[in-house]
Amino acid sequence: MAKTKTSYVCTECGADYSKWQGQCSACHEWNTISEVRGVGSQPKGARGARFEGFAGSLAEIQRLDDVSLAEQPRISTGMQEFDRVLGGGLVEGSAVLMGGHPGAGKSTLLLQAVCHLAESVSALYVTGEESLQQVAMRAKRLGLPTKDLNMLSETSVERVIQIAETEKPRILVVDSIQVMHMADIESAPGSVSQVRESAAFLTRFAKQSGTILFLVGHVTKDGSLAGPKVLEHMIDCSILLEGSSDSRYRTLRGIKNRFGAVNELGVFAMLEQGLKEVKNPSAIFLNRGEEAAPGSVVMVVWEGTRPMLVEIQALVDMAQGGYPRRVAVGLDQNRLAMLLAVLHRHGGMHVSDQDVFVNVVGGVKVAETSADLALLAAIVSSFRDRALPQDLVIFGEVGLSGEIRPVPSGQERIYEAAKHGFTRALVPKANAPRKPIEGMKVTAVTRLSEALAALEDFQ
Repeated sequence: MAKTKTSYVCTECGADYSKWQGQCSACHEWNTISEVRGVGSQPKGARGARFEGFAGSLAEIQRLDDVSLAEQPRISTGMQEFDRVLGGGLVEGSAVLMGGHPGAGKSTLLLQAVCHLAESVSALYVTGEESLQQVAMRAKRLGLPTKDLNMLSETSVERVIQIAETEKPRILVVDSIQVMHMADIESAPGSVSQVRESAAFLTRFAKQSGTILFLVGHVTKDGSLAGPKVLEHMIDCSILLEGSSDSRYRTLRGIKNRFGAVNELGVFAMLEQGLKEVKNPSAIFLNRGEEAAPGSVVMVVWEGTRPMLVEIQALVDMAQGGYPRRVAVGLDQNRLAMLLAVLHRHGGMHVSDQDVFVNVVGGVKVAETSADLALLAAIVSSFRDRALPQDLVIFGEVGLSGEIRPVPSGQERIYEAAKHGFTRALVPKANAPRKPIEGMKVTAVTRLSEALAALEDFQ
């Protein structure tokens, strides 16, 4: 009989412990350590036999100078936005993890891509949550080509690998990793040990056979991927499909990518025919009213490898109840509090008795500091109840001493705004273009006081 090995693993960072403890000493998180029961040493024929089919030959040592630098060929998914997030397409032997909330469209997007890919390369779609009839009905409703796609309804990892070794597909989709299980793991499907071992086994098969592996994963309430954090370390690319139920638009964001840029963003629209790519996202997020309104301004953010124009709105109102509220949607709330302090100290504006609400239109989440100056401009506009021009675009980082710092790719941001018809820009002095841009008047500032004076002139 095989010996059962019990260990304790942190679901946040993947650290192993010999016994349970309340706090992980590696990441300092509380109540994240779970018991994992695996199989220890076994005779050949039990666990070892499963690896014989794709064990391969013994690896050889190579000098780094002798390693081939030929670029790996990529396979296009047929969707430019999907290829952008993946870094240009699919790479052989790569493992891609796609996460998202229920109903976001993970299965729909993968089914669309795989159905078109199956016309040129062999593909196997393994569904563990839905029946084959449900998948077939969705494909028919979306009008997808289905004659070349192979389907399998299975939750056993050993059985999936056995069939994959026989069929030898170029692309393997497992939907989802939370329902897959291995026979020699005692815990239930979806547990830390089952998810980790199943993902490791499938990833090893993909690496050694050159198969492109897609794993679908669920997310928790806070938006992080369910299961152990070590799962993200195993795979090559982690992408997250986001979108609220009341919005028709979905954003596909790259969280990790060994073959391309991180934080790349792809935008899709959910229609009756499935997810359709949006090739000009700025046009969606700039769907503004005909008349200028106080508290509204356009900023240029950098998503992955391209600039994108989004609208930021602010509402400043007298606090009711004596305790002012600070609410930020799509932005860091702590950074909002910091910028309000800078505005008071170096801008001379007192808003401590005001409620401040800020929102990025379209559900976009902005993490970079280039939104600082635009955020303060929107707050000042709402506080003064004076609208800013609709042809004005703003970006720049604001420091604690009131200085306006430059941001990466400043020139490209200005050119992108000019292409969308903007004629005025308020930017850091270090990001001002060296040569004048036709039709664009650029105002460069170095201090917050200069930026506030420029806003007075615009208004």
